[in-house]
Amino acid sequence: MKALERVSSFVGNTFAIWVVLFAILSFLVPAGFTWLAAYITPLLGIIMFGMGLTLSTSDFKEAFKRPKEVAIGVVGQFLIMPLIAFALVTILPVSKEVAIGVILVGCCPGGTSSNVMTYLSKGDTALSVSITAVSTILAPVLTPALIFLFASQWLEVSAASLFVSIVQIVLVPILLGLLVKGLLKDKVEAGVKAIPLVSVIGIVAIVAAVVSVNQEQIAKMGLLIFLIVVLHNTFGYLLGYGLGKLTKMDPKQQKAVSIEVGMQNSGLGATLAAAHFNPLSAVPSAIFSVWHNISGPIVATVFRKLQEKENNNLQKSESA
Repeated sequence: MKALERVSSFVGNTFAIWVVLFAILSFLVPAGFTWLAAYITPLLGIIMFGMGLTLSTSDFKEAFKRPKEVAIGVVGQFLIMPLIAFALVTILPVSKEVAIGVILVGCCPGGTSSNVMTYLSKGDTALSVSITAVSTILAPVLTPALIFLFASQWLEVSAASLFVSIVQIVLVPILLGLLVKGLLKDKVEAGVKAIPLVSVIGIVAIVAAVVSVNQEQIAKMGLLIFLIVVLHNTFGYLLGYGLGKLTKMDPKQQKAVSIEVGMQNSGLGATLAAAHFNPLSAVPSAIFSVWHNISGPIVATVFRKLQEKENNNLQKSESA
């Protein structure tokens, strides 16, 4: 079990490398990964079940202790990212499939990677976890409604079928994970330590499946989609940070909101796109998954360095 824990920790810490590596491999040798497309939905269900095992009632209690801060993060998540997505696909020349894919990932809740990045940035990790938990629980209602609002001009959107899908692949597995953890308690702790490994394998497989199935389309318009994803993610970080400042949060909370807003549950975006829309609509989510695992550590490092610089300046001023 110790060996599994070490492997899980190593794979979790090198998440970005594995995502990038298998995205490249599935692009170069698509035939080796297309078979994974049939397993996208169950893979996300397994990831969400693992998320349920890692959550606790304290994560939701935090939302009641600090409702204002959690509400700001959740509103920022479901307001800023969809609006940025809509603006980008309206301004830039993209196909309707790509447009709906970008909007779809923009309407998703935050991903668990944001909690790790907030911790690495020395931000308010408890707040980050609470925002992720609350936004994920609200996703079955808010994500379909937002996709219908922003994307129905491009393709027909069934909010009801999206709601059912999100309940099945997100809400039910999370609630099952919480139930299993509540019933077995300490007995699941050993299994929880393997969750980073399971999550990485799941996300990597989803990304590889989407890239392999859409290899030709990515070769044609991959650079434009990549540009949109980078802009979407970057503006999310910046506007999330600005929202934290505007609402007079402390610096640690500002970091948490910035990272929560900027990072999406791209696995959910890819799964919904593959299930309900053209396969090409899943590409923005797959590229987002690759990119935010590169940008997240960069942003976390910048935040951490800025805090260290501020602490050093404060120490100098106090000793002067």
